[in-house]
Formats: sequence, C-alpha cells, structure tokens
Amino acid sequence: MISYGIVSTASIVPRFVAGIRASKEGDVAAIASRELAKAQKVATKLQIKKAYGSYEELFSDEEIDIIYIATYNKGHYETAKQALEAGKPVLLEKPFTLSANEASELFELAAKKGLFLMEAQKAVFLPITLAVKKAIEAGKIGEVKLMRSLTSYPNIDHVKWFPSLEAGGGTLHGSGSYPLHYMHYITGENYQAVTGNAIMPKGRSDKQSDLSLKFGTAILANIFITTEFGTDNGMTIYGSQGRIEIPNFWKTQVATIFTKEGREDLQIPFTSEFAYEVDHVNECLKKGLLTSPIMTPELTIETVTLVENQYRKWLQAQ
Repeated sequence: MISYGIVSTASIVPRFVAGIRASKEGDVAAIASRELAKAQKVATKLQIKKAYGSYEELFSDEEIDIIYIATYNKGHYETAKQALEAGKPVLLEKPFTLSANEASELFELAAKKGLFLMEAQKAVFLPITLAVKKAIEAGKIGEVKLMRSLTSYPNIDHVKWFPSLEAGGGTLHGSGSYPLHYMHYITGENYQAVTGNAIMPKGRSDKQSDLSLKFGTAILANIFITTEFGTDNGMTIYGSQGRIEIPNFWKTQVATIFTKEGREDLQIPFTSEFAYEVDHVNECLKKGLLTSPIMTPELTIETVTLVENQYRKWLQAQ
C-alpha cells in the first residue's frame, strides 16, 4: 500500500481521501494543519489515525510515502518545497504554483532529491476522458476543429481568500488548469497562441475570464470561467464530422458523441473521481518514476506560464 499524508483541512480533502480509499493501493496515514484542533477534528471525521499540528511533524513521519498538498493557492510553493526538502514525494494541487519560476524550481529540487513530483489533475485520468481521447484518435468526429469549455462557480463566497489575487484567488488561477490540461491531453497538441479578457475589479481577483487559444496548427479553443452566474458546465469538442459533449468534464461519468450516423452515449460509473489519479500516482511511485508521463513537468510549467502571463497583461491594462 502507498501511504498518503494530507496537508490542509480544505473542503477538497474529504473527497480526495475518499479517492485514496477507492484506489487500488492507496491508504491515508495522517493529516496535518497549522492548528492541531482542526487536524484532529477532520481526522476523527474521516477516520484518519494520526493528526499533526504542524507540517514539519507530518513530513518527518516515516510511515508516509507521499504528501498530498491542498493548502490555499499561494501556499503551494512553500509547502511543496518544505516537503521535498524533508525527503517526501509530493502530489501538489492545482494551480501548481503562481509563477513559472516557482514551478521550475520545484521540479529541479525534486529531481535533485530523487523524488516524485506531480500536479494534481483528476480530469485527465477519468475513464470517460480516456474514452473521449480514443474516440478522437479513431476519427469518430473527423478532425478536431474547435474546443469550447464553460465553467461556472456561482457560490464561491465560502473561499475567503478568493478575492485576493496575491493569495492566488481568481477564476483563471482556480480553474484554468482543468480545461487547459484536458484540451492538451485529448488532442496531444500544445497551445501555440492565446489572447484573453477578464472582469477583474482593481485591487481584487478576476470574477470572469475568457481565453481564446490555438492548439497545434488547426485547432481553435475557447475557455470561459465565471463566478457571476450559474449555468450548465461542460466541454464540447467539434470535429469535421461530428461533436462530443462532455458535461462537467473534470468529474464526469458520461459523454455523448454526435455524428451523422446518430448518437452514441458513453457511461462509465465510478466511486470516486479522484481514484484514477491516485492509481496513476501509485504506479509512478512503484516504478520509481520522478515525474508523470501524462501530467509532465513541461505541461505544468507551460500552463503556469500561460496563467501568469495573462494576469500580468490584465494588471498592466488596469
């Protein structure tokens, strides 16, 4: 079994713990918070045997094989660096870091220490995602011409630091990596160009963001993220001979392929959307890999760079 140590008591933690337990070889060994009472409360609720009141204690626990970090966005870099320096492999929640320099530094440190490091990204490991990728590769919708993603989070008020750009708040920081990684994975193409707009009041993070991209030489894409209203979330892949609709693509069990021959419904049930990501990490650790062959350092750094550059442009335009 691969034993996980959890950093943070954030709202994502119970779902990720469920994913570890639904995986083939994962186990939860301990959880840490900067306040022991918080860690103990969540440990009791989630039936985690050990709780720590400092990250240092967690990182020194010899029973732990890998650290999962889900702190607030700005805290990702420092916490991951601390874990790596303590000799622990790391699975770091998205967004990986807030700057490309930080991302590169972490991967360089992990390589120097001989430790595994990956950005957490459940979307690309879902069974439906693999089915969509195979359908595209089989030419079911012809050549991909356009990808459109729409994501809304109208109830974001519970994330107290979300309005702070310095803390890593904002729609593009919070959710941009989902569609960016997904589009790259299903097409096998890197983005070649990007322009974007945002609704970003002076002194706070973006409430809405909209990106127009080009992948490879012949695929256009649009990514829209909002906290201003609620709507149906999903991604549509348009090809020369049909389309694929993927509702809630980052956690879905279903997708639909539309062609001139008719409609094909895909459905692959699961217990936890995080389990497949955990299975992948566990396999990487068992093989002694330092990086993921799917969520590569290059993909993570490329995405962090894109997001960082967009925020720089939007701030300069204010």
